[in-house]
Amino acid sequence: MEFEASMTRLEEIVRALDSGSRSLDESLQLFEEGVKLARECSRQLTDAKGRLETLTKDDDGSVAGEPL
Repeated sequence: MEFEASMTRLEEIVRALDSGSRSLDESLQLFEEGVKLARECSRQLTDAKGRLETLTKDDDGSVAGEPL
């Protein structure tokens, strides 16, 4: 799933849980899905950071500019 789609779904889950209108079972299922999405988003951001650092390395291996 793309990062933006994951974030959109995560926002939907948060709104649904905040509403308090779901049963305990539904809330637990939504929470579990939300945790999985949050972990996946975090992984994608870490991967993107690594790619950016690789792209901005100087010839001597140091990172050019400000750290990310």
